[in-house]
Amino acid sequence: MLNIRTATADDLQTLLAIYRYAREFMRNTGNPDQWGTVHPAEEIIISDIHNGISKVICDENGIRGVFALLEEAEPTYAEIENGEWLNSDPYVTIHRIASDGQAHGIFRCAADHCKSVCRNVRIDTHKDNIIMQNLIEQNGFKKCGIIYVRDRSPRIAYHWTQRL
Repeated sequence: MLNIRTATADDLQTLLAIYRYAREFMRNTGNPDQWGTVHPAEEIIISDIHNGISKVICDENGIRGVFALLEEAEPTYAEIENGEWLNSDPYVTIHRIASDGQAHGIFRCAADHCKSVCRNVRIDTHKDNIIMQNLIEQNGFKKCGIIYVRDRSPRIAYHWTQRL
């Protein structure tokens, strides 16, 4: 069974290894550009841990996945092209999700956790990250348009909202 907890400084080496694995997996599955060879940088991972937004997904054998849960407005989501968000209500954002490849259901676990803390969840991914696009859509997110990350490269933007 998968569980989520906030990452600690003691988790850093494991998280670095998971992100290394994820970058290699993306390169090998047709998505070499989204994270390249260094993203997320160690400084970002340390900052995520320090700020309490790094969440780890664990099973009985240890940490299997990681993601950042941003609980404030994502600046790069202020403008969206070729579509619109499902609403303008407060939301949380899933960033930097990665797995060690040893457990199934990592994305679903993260998405379910986020859905339990907020009625609106947003996420974005690279056009070449077909695997992530499929996971996002399988978990009830709707494609909303294109946003641009800090380096101005485009990302497909998704939004899930709880139906009332």
